Amino acid sequence: MTTHLNRSKAIVIGGGMAGLMTARVLSDHYKEVVIVEKDEFPSEPGLRPGTPQAFHPHRFTSRGKAITERLFPGYEQDLAALGSPSSLNKALFFMNQHGSLEMKYDRNDYKFSRAVLEWVIRQRVNAIPNIHFLPKHDVIGLLTTADRLVVTGIQARDRDQSHTEKAIQADLVIDASGRSSKLSAWLEDLGYEVPQPDRLKVSLGYSTRRYKVPPQLTSLIDHWDVINIQGQPASGTYTGVFSFIEHGTAEVLLYRPGGNYPPTDADEFEQALSQLPSPKIADIVRDLEPIASPRGFRVPELYCHRYEQMSRWPAGLLVLGDAYCIYDPIFGQGMTVAAIATEILASCLLERSGDERPDWERNALQRIKEAIEPAFWLNCTADLRWEGVVYEGSDSSAGNAFSRDYMELFLKQATSKPDWRLYGLYWGVNTLSVSPRNIFNPQMVIEVLSASDEGKLLLSGLEQKLATGETTEERLEQLLPRFSDAPFA
Repeated sequence: MTTHLNRSKAIVIGGGMAGLMTARVLSDHYKEVVIVEKDEFPSEPGLRPGTPQAFHPHRFTSRGKAITERLFPGYEQDLAALGSPSSLNKALFFMNQHGSLEMKYDRNDYKFSRAVLEWVIRQRVNAIPNIHFLPKHDVIGLLTTADRLVVTGIQARDRDQSHTEKAIQADLVIDASGRSSKLSAWLEDLGYEVPQPDRLKVSLGYSTRRYKVPPQLTSLIDHWDVINIQGQPASGTYTGVFSFIEHGTAEVLLYRPGGNYPPTDADEFEQALSQLPSPKIADIVRDLEPIASPRGFRVPELYCHRYEQMSRWPAGLLVLGDAYCIYDPIFGQGMTVAAIATEILASCLLERSGDERPDWERNALQRIKEAIEPAFWLNCTADLRWEGVVYEGSDSSAGNAFSRDYMELFLKQATSKPDWRLYGLYWGVNTLSVSPRNIFNPQMVIEVLSASDEGKLLLSGLEQKLATGETTEERLEQLLPRFSDAPFA
């Protein structure tokens, strides 16, 4: 990557995955990059208090992996050296209410725990000479010019007994602090009008239990990549996911939105596994050795901030990752969206090196939001199928019942036949590899709905509401969500 060290210092708030990837991008453009993190980093792969979700399964989509590989070439070899297994040519089983699919996974991806992934990436970042870590510090506010139009750094407080405060000056501050972000409050304290975020009151919970695979059953690791048994909104069943991480460890997750949380009691957890629509996971787990009791994690709501709508935004400030928007963890999109945002940041920094723009931050913020939008919308569409989930926000398309019904019929047609072309599109859209426009366009909608009696009924209901002279395609263009194709170019 071309280096343009034409600015002095940048600060990244947060030392998680989003912060580490952001710092890597900034290191090509700033003489010094400081990562400020409230936790003390472990001396080996391990969990941190600031990432309570880290025990549970994490993954990159293929797009997230590709971006991470560009930032940290060969990082998967580091994962492999720490015991992470490859998924190449292993079996993948997917089941939903419409049917099931089993196939061989044809990519050489490595499966990891969040602790091991973060360790590998942090070691890579730590080796970059112009990046420095400042752990065990809380960021308590932003420094600005007197007119509050430019952010000039942060006010930090040491978390040791002295609680010493220090002002750290910088040319750019990026909030990548995740769910603990206080950016909205800081902006309001500075006199900025901050819109209310879009919220999905999802009341989701998931529980994860890890198991040791005994020596006589290591063939399981050679055979299986993942078993995904999706929960069924009509019957309220849990989703169950089985996979492997490093050192012959299996992890099993139970998940459900809508306030009916999976158990964390060991016996109840095993009983819930036996009640999944397929016995595949329960049959395997019966012969494994539990490492500890299940651990739970709950997410009351998903949110997506509307910072890009603000009439004023201070120069010298950006935000990305979970500090901007959080997602339903079951879809595995969070780290990928953060990776996409850092890729956009890199592009914006390169453009600025040749053309200084006074509204550079606002432009970057808007482009990052275009990458966020599809993932959050897809989460809303999927989770609103569950009783008890409610959307509160400014995007009318997020609660669009027609889109939910169509998406359900799309998945049914892709799975029940199966139709590998449609399933490939479904997989590509949900892994953020291709634009949702590949599914949500009038021609595709008419094709899918015309293929079943249920679909024809939905299409007929739409056509009965057409205005005089209006075509079905024109009504669909108005009804379907619209996303920028730029993040997928």
